[in-house]
Amino acid sequence: MAKWGEGDPRWIVEERPDATNVNNWHWSEKNASQWSKDKLKELLVDLAISDEKVGKVEIFEMTSMEGEAVANNRKAKLIFFYEWNIKLKWRGLAVGSSGEEIEGTIEIPNLSEENDADEIDVVVALKKEAGGDFEQKLKDLVRTTGAEQIRKQLSKYIALLKTDFAKDLIKPTKEAANNSIPSVNVSKETCKQVVNSNASKPAAPKPAVGVQIECKTLNLKEELKCRQEEIFRTFTEVALVSAFSRGQATVDAQPQGKFSMFDGNVTGSFVSLEPNEIKQKWRFRSWPEGHFSEVTISFTEKGDHTKINISQTGIPESDFERTENGWRQFYLHSIKQTFGFGSMLY
Repeated sequence: MAKWGEGDPRWIVEERPDATNVNNWHWSEKNASQWSKDKLKELLVDLAISDEKVGKVEIFEMTSMEGEAVANNRKAKLIFFYEWNIKLKWRGLAVGSSGEEIEGTIEIPNLSEENDADEIDVVVALKKEAGGDFEQKLKDLVRTTGAEQIRKQLSKYIALLKTDFAKDLIKPTKEAANNSIPSVNVSKETCKQVVNSNASKPAAPKPAVGVQIECKTLNLKEELKCRQEEIFRTFTEVALVSAFSRGQATVDAQPQGKFSMFDGNVTGSFVSLEPNEIKQKWRFRSWPEGHFSEVTISFTEKGDHTKINISQTGIPESDFERTENGWRQFYLHSIKQTFGFGSMLY
C-alpha cells in the first residue's frame, strides 16, 4: 500500500522524453482496418446463441467484411472513423427436430461511428427461406436473442478500438492537465478517520482510531457535448469506463454494487443511480483503511450539451490536489478525448 499522502503514479503525467508531436498538436493517423478485421472475427465467430425451449445456434464463419477503420489524434483529441459491412453464417439444431442442422446468414450493414451499438442493424435470413416451423424458430432466436448478443460484441469492439488500439496515439505531457480546466469550488470540513484494527501494518504510521483529520469538499462543473443519457452510460457501463480510464475496470451499476478503476487505485460502491444523478462512495487505495469520500455526479441536459456537476466530500486535505487533478485529467479530459464530448475542432 502506498504511504499516506504519497502521490499515486496513475494520476501523474510525466514529461515526454522526445519532441514527437509535441502537445499532440499535429494530426496523426493510425490505420485500424486489419486490427478491426481480426478483432471482429475473434468476437463474432464461434459466438453461441441458445434457448432451452428453442434450440442452439453458433456463428461459424465470417464470409466477408468490407470497409475500413482509422484512428486519428488532433490537438489531443481522438477521432475514430469506422464503417463496416459484415456477413456471417450460422447453423444450429432446433429442439424437437430430427437432428438435421439448419443454416442461415447474418448481415451487419451499418457498423459505423454514426450509430450507437443498439442502433446497429442485424439482418437474419435462412439458407432456405421456405423452411418449416423449426427453421423459423431458429431464425427468430438469432433475430432476437442473437442480435442482442451480437450488438454486445460490437460494443466491445468499439471500446477496444478506443482503448487498446488507440492507446499510443495520445502523447501525454505535464501541460495536458491544463487543457479545458473545469471550474472548481473548494471548502474545508472535518471528518473522522476510521482505521481498521485488523488491517496489516501500514507503510507509515496512521492516526489512531477516532482522530479528527482535516478534509475538503471539491465541486467541479463542466459542459460536455453529448446527451444526458450518454454521459450516464459513460459512468455506469464497464466497456465505456474501461475505455476512458485506459484500462480494465469492474462496474456493477446498481445500489451497493462495487466498482474498481485504474488498476484498483480507485475503488468504491454505488449508493444510488438515477437518470440525472449518481451517488458513490469513493476512495484511493492509499487512503486510510475504511475511509471513503462521498461523490455525487449530477447531469442537466441543455440543448446541444449536458452540464455535469461533480461534488466530492470527505477528501483528506493532504490528498486534495491529487484528487482534484485526477478528476480533471483522468475523468473529464479523458472522457472528452475518448468519446468526442469536447469542443468541436476548427
